[in-house]
Amino acid sequence: MAEDRRVRKTRRALREALVALVLERGFAALSVEDITRRADVARATFYSHCRDKDELFARVTTDLLDELEARLRPAVAGSAVGFTGKPVLEMLRHARDERDLYRIVLRGEGDGKPLRMFTEACARVTADEFRTRSERNDVQPRIDPGLLARAWVGEQIAVLQWWVEQDTMPMPAEEVVRQLLDLALRGRYWATGFEAPA
Repeated sequence: MAEDRRVRKTRRALREALVALVLERGFAALSVEDITRRADVARATFYSHCRDKDELFARVTTDLLDELEARLRPAVAGSAVGFTGKPVLEMLRHARDERDLYRIVLRGEGDGKPLRMFTEACARVTADEFRTRSERNDVQPRIDPGLLARAWVGEQIAVLQWWVEQDTMPMPAEEVVRQLLDLALRGRYWATGFEAPA
C-alpha cells in the first residue's frame, strides 16, 4: 500500500513538472533532467517509470483520457436521441479542472502526438455512440458514423482549445453548451443570423 502511494506521488510530481515546464519553455526545449529536477525525483526513479520524456507525455495523456472517459460515462449512459450537451458539458468541466494539461495537449506540444491521441480517442468513442444511438432508435445514418464523429470531434476540439486558452474563460461551460446545442439543432445558417428561406 505504501509502495502504491509512493508510485502515485511520484507520477503526480512528474506530471505536474512536465505540464509546468511545457507551459514555460515548450516541450522541445525540455530534458529529462529538467523534469526530474522540477519534480524533485532521481533520474533512476524517472527511468523506472518511463523511458523518455515522450513516453511520460504519452502516459500523462493516457491518464487524462482515462479520467475524461470516467467522467463522461454517466453523461453518455442512457442518452436518447441527438445532442443532449451533457458529454460536452462534462468535457468542458474536466478541461476547466485540468486546464494547463489540456492547453499543452491541444496546442500540439510533443510533435502533436498527445493531440492525435486525444483526437483519436474522442473520435472512436463518439463514432461508437453515434452507431449505438442509430441502432437503439432503428434509424440508418445518412453520413458514415466515422466521418460524422471526426467532423463533430474536430469542432468540439476547436471550441475546447479556444475556451482553455483564454486568460479568463470567455463564457461559462453551460453557456458554451447551450450555444452548441442551438447550433446542432438549428444549423450554421440560423446561427449566423439568417432565417431559413421560405
